[in-house]
Amino acid sequence: MTSLPIYLGYKYFRSKKGAFASFTSIMAIAGLALGVAALVIVLSVMNGFERELQTRVLGVVPHLIIKNEESIENYDDSIARLIQAPEVQAASPYIETQGLMSFGNRARGVFLTGILPSIEKEVSILPEYMFAGSLDQLSPKEGIVIGGWLSRYLGVSIGDSVSITTTNLRSSVLGSFPRSLSLKVVGIFELKAELDQSLALIHHDLAANLLNLTPNQTQGIRIKTSDLFKANEIGYSLLEENLPQDQGFYFSSWQRTHGTLFQAIQLEKKLISLMLFLIITVAAFNILSTLVMTVKSKEREIAILKTMGCSNPQLIGIFLTLGMIIGFLGIFIGLVLGLLITPNIDSTIHFVESFTNRALMDSYFINYFPYEFRPSQLIQISATCIFLSLLFSFFPAYKAAKLNPVTILRHE
Repeated sequence: MTSLPIYLGYKYFRSKKGAFASFTSIMAIAGLALGVAALVIVLSVMNGFERELQTRVLGVVPHLIIKNEESIENYDDSIARLIQAPEVQAASPYIETQGLMSFGNRARGVFLTGILPSIEKEVSILPEYMFAGSLDQLSPKEGIVIGGWLSRYLGVSIGDSVSITTTNLRSSVLGSFPRSLSLKVVGIFELKAELDQSLALIHHDLAANLLNLTPNQTQGIRIKTSDLFKANEIGYSLLEENLPQDQGFYFSSWQRTHGTLFQAIQLEKKLISLMLFLIITVAAFNILSTLVMTVKSKEREIAILKTMGCSNPQLIGIFLTLGMIIGFLGIFIGLVLGLLITPNIDSTIHFVESFTNRALMDSYFINYFPYEFRPSQLIQISATCIFLSLLFSFFPAYKAAKLNPVTILRHE
């Protein structure tokens, strides 16, 4: 009798006509599988966006920038004090200003950033994403590195010269005019992020010259921290312990410039997860309705089993087995669909873009669909679905165990 619940549970799962499963069981499995697949796909894509924000965007955007009310004098001394802190992995001088880049009849606003090419790889991942050329070709008097999207928009390539008009003014006897210069493109990077459209790199000394700074002066000190999510805490600590407190130093972090984007992704991820878990809950209701109909149609058989000595726990086990078969099949099919569909979303988007001749992703900070499967999330999804399957299977099973065989067989 120990195998009776399993045998009858599987028997009730099968169709009377010999098919693999009854129509109601197939519908219950399909509903649960679609809910699980949707949850896996959406969470994996949101994980990918979160990862790309942390690596590609925050790998280029400074974690911390130490600034001063005036320019920072003798920045080498300040950097030497800052790198003594255990939370600081690397530091370098940093200058940023706005400008208008033009080539031919096209122009685009850019953030003109002054860096030291020799130590840029210590504070940024940008050298790893150079599509053409090299940061090492930047010199104090020549050279600019731009993003791939910007190069295609302007129609420039390595060796072309672009015109830069800055917001800094140059005074002469005729009045004040924006400073402008012509720079040769010596490198192109490809982050596949929003920074490809607006970031342009020049040598730190050239940027200092544009801002009328001396070679030993800088606008700020860029810092790569050991924990980017504690950037603000580390910033306050550095100001108190590693820099003179009476010289007007302050800091700005990525959490102030790009923090809202990260928070938006986190909030959307939680809300979408909640909505999809509700969808799975609704799909699990199909198990309840399937078992209720099965119990109703099998009342005579249940009554006969009870008269033959079948106990209430065994009757509950029969319908719990039926519910768990539906639940496990729905979870398995949903996981397989999610794991197969997610890696192919990007190619599907490219197909739609080529078919409609529209760029669907250019308006987002990442112009492709990243994804990341996290085993802990897959286990959590599976465990939640198993719990819901058990929960919604128990009530019909309990009802079946409480049926009175005398009442059912009275008219037989």
